[in-house]
Amino acid sequence: MARGTQAMSARAIAALGMPTRWTAWQAHLLPRGADPWLLAGLAGGFFLLYLPTYADLARWVWDRDEQAHGPIILGVSAWLLWRLRHPLAVLDGRAAPVAGGLVLGSGLLLYVFGRTQAIGMLETASQILVLAGLLLLFKGWAALRLAWFPLFFLIFMVPLPSALVAAATTPLKAAVSYVAEELLHLMGYPVARSGVILSVGQYQMLVADACAGLNSMLTLEALGLLYMKLMGHTSALRNTLLAMLVIPIAFVANIVRVMVLVLVTFHLGDEAGQGFVHDFAGLVLFMVGLSLILAADQMLGWLRPRPRLAATAERPA
Repeated sequence: MARGTQAMSARAIAALGMPTRWTAWQAHLLPRGADPWLLAGLAGGFFLLYLPTYADLARWVWDRDEQAHGPIILGVSAWLLWRLRHPLAVLDGRAAPVAGGLVLGSGLLLYVFGRTQAIGMLETASQILVLAGLLLLFKGWAALRLAWFPLFFLIFMVPLPSALVAAATTPLKAAVSYVAEELLHLMGYPVARSGVILSVGQYQMLVADACAGLNSMLTLEALGLLYMKLMGHTSALRNTLLAMLVIPIAFVANIVRVMVLVLVTFHLGDEAGQGFVHDFAGLVLFMVGLSLILAADQMLGWLRPRPRLAATAERPA
């Protein structure tokens, strides 16, 4: 009798249009009016298409220190797109089948070419075009404008050509080594430099790509752009200046990381400098970078001119 009463109550609630636990959870998980089978098919197809790509990246690229930010970029982009699921669903946009088909087809061709020719940069970058093409096919240009940042953010997980990275990293390492040596000299430490090799006491340290290379600066640039996105500043000037300041901020953070490793090696020995503390120095890089980004953003907020208050009372005659 009790079971029958519960079943009748559930049917009555459904007939009145009141959400049950399942429908409330479903409404939170999926946008209203969305076809779960279509969404599952698109997500499953995309995942199956790029699963070999992500596996190769995890095996050959993301296991290196200078490329360890790749899975973080992928996860953050996926989270940002997930947050847009409801705004995209209710977006009143006209589908752009021609443009969407061209962009999607270009992405798939780029994927096939990169996959067959073992060009990881093209293979990874193709996912941006594939996602953009799907948005155009179903929701048009309005959806692409709404979801531009997660797609743009995926650029930072695309592995760059080794020749380009080496060409940009060499002068960066030399500059970081030079500034770190000068600052340690001012602090009274016996430091000598030969190229990108720092000698402190009886120890010699090579400034590696992960400590002062192009990839570490790109990682901090991505962190700065994500910070601006989450803060939601409406001032284009403020966002532009902050994005430009991230470059010298990344340079300073790399100098701090190298100095920390030199000091740890000098005081605690080579094992400490190359062990856990070496990995911890990577966290120091991001802590220093994020702190400087917060400070720069605060300063830009102070420098922004405040609007004048309108007069609320008439001047006396």
